[in-house]
Amino acid sequence: MRLFKKINILSAFIVMLILSACKKDFLDRAPLTNISDAEYWKTTNDLQLYCNNFYATFPAYTGFGSIGNFTDDADQGSDNMIAEQVNNTINGNRTVPASGGGWDWNQLKNVNYFLANYQKVNAPFDLVKPYVGEALFFRAQFYFDKLKTFGAVPWINKPILSLDDPTLFAARLPRNIVADSIISDLDKAISYLPSKGSAKASRINKEVAMLYLSRIALFEGTWEKYHSGTAFGVAGSNGAKFLQKAADVAGTLVSANVYSLDNAVASQTNYWNLFNQTDYAGSREVMLWRRYEVGVISHNWHRYSNGGAGRGITKNLVDDYLCADGLPKTLSTLYQGDNTLVNVAKNRDPRLQQTIYVNDGQHFISTNLPNGQANVVFNAPALLGGGTQSNTTGYQLYKGHNANYAQQVVAEVGTTGLILFRYAEALLNLAEAKAELGSLSQTDVDLTINKLRTRAGMPPLVIAAIATDPNWIFPMLSPVINEVRRERRVELACEGYRRDDIYRWAAADELLVGWKPKGAKKAQFAGAIDAGTLAKYPEDANGYIEWFKSNTALTTGYRFNIDRDYLSPLPTNQLTLNPALKPQNPGW
Repeated sequence: MRLFKKINILSAFIVMLILSACKKDFLDRAPLTNISDAEYWKTTNDLQLYCNNFYATFPAYTGFGSIGNFTDDADQGSDNMIAEQVNNTINGNRTVPASGGGWDWNQLKNVNYFLANYQKVNAPFDLVKPYVGEALFFRAQFYFDKLKTFGAVPWINKPILSLDDPTLFAARLPRNIVADSIISDLDKAISYLPSKGSAKASRINKEVAMLYLSRIALFEGTWEKYHSGTAFGVAGSNGAKFLQKAADVAGTLVSANVYSLDNAVASQTNYWNLFNQTDYAGSREVMLWRRYEVGVISHNWHRYSNGGAGRGITKNLVDDYLCADGLPKTLSTLYQGDNTLVNVAKNRDPRLQQTIYVNDGQHFISTNLPNGQANVVFNAPALLGGGTQSNTTGYQLYKGHNANYAQQVVAEVGTTGLILFRYAEALLNLAEAKAELGSLSQTDVDLTINKLRTRAGMPPLVIAAIATDPNWIFPMLSPVINEVRRERRVELACEGYRRDDIYRWAAADELLVGWKPKGAKKAQFAGAIDAGTLAKYPEDANGYIEWFKSNTALTTGYRFNIDRDYLSPLPTNQLTLNPALKPQNPGW
């Protein structure tokens, strides 16, 4: 188990509470199964201390070489962003592990032990139930991760107290049954958790649980719909039940008006500014976030956010942004071509130039230098040929960048907050669930997608007047689903959602198989980048950077196996220990 004193749980207050309570977290003092009534379960403060440990399961990104969650789209594998090395998952290079591989159940053990013992605290249930709600939320979090990774898994809802407990040898339940159980946990959590106005700061509240429930129900609903008839689907299900659940809970959350969008007036930086704040306590949109503080927990993101972190945004993502008239670039007279970064971003959805650096000579500051020195203005992407200070595509990530010199100059001083849940996702979940159900109305669009477009400074989406894009990624689907998916991709770009979206849509055949990622036009950087260094970047026949052109692993593009790679394999040692887990996942 991880030592809790090394973890900041979203706010300095909670950190200090734990550190003052004990030099070692109680979960590290004694095995969970050996905690006695005399040791614990006395007060609601005991419950809070126990639940605090669950928050450590949220990511922290405290190491080196990444820009927090903003590089997840590359590291997880997607069509939005690439890293220096070919991603083994989306290239079909994984093998069955002997052990590990994500098959870790410690978090569940901790949650179930709490749920079996919280009743021992002598306090009114109204004081206890917020912590029960938190525990149920984190059990749902655990199982959602397992559902995405392995599909069918055993459902264990009690503590395992001995090695001969038959629960250890349980069979896997069908994925829809697991999803039902996750949703049941979250329904209970929502009923127990306080709303934003009465919840303690930096803790899970009712609305966060509602957003998470809508995410999970949308995931499972679309998974069952688009994997129907395959080895990954659920016999007899088209996912409609889960899609309706997603629409209902997201609709309730949106109608409650507890949260709203930040920076709602369109400007040249309003969207970008949302992602580089050190304090989100006053945000109307950020529903849960991790606070960083030098000397407690901090990060290193901005040692890389002015250099690329060894990743690059793809041309594929850039091409998906509409022009300022609301038309795709293939139909709009406003499109200026790809010869320069300035042209690429000109007359496009303003979120594009708030997601990639553009060398316009004035608006894109890499570093605000101290002591009256002139700011470092972005001139060209960091095409250095490799390394964490380098960019791979010529489209360099700007979203999430903090230009403050103090955030960049030395290690372990990064304090921009990590957004864990934001309200914009609720709008997108509601729109997509209704679109998938065939019930999305213009009123729904105005309530959801068009609020995001208004903030961005884009024309509204009008269902009755959607222009046919000859380059729609999903031409077999309706125009409205294509545009809802485009809006989701643009709004959530480089926040770590894209891999899950590709998998739940069963879209690897359209988006990944045989795909060769490209970048910006290479010729535009001649003179700004040393010629010898620039020569390290291959280009395709049309002059676009093709980082993997000479990589034999991608000679024919990505080799994702659509009959295997949507799920991970179970480790062989677990199949040996518990034969009831068989059969192995499809294709493995």
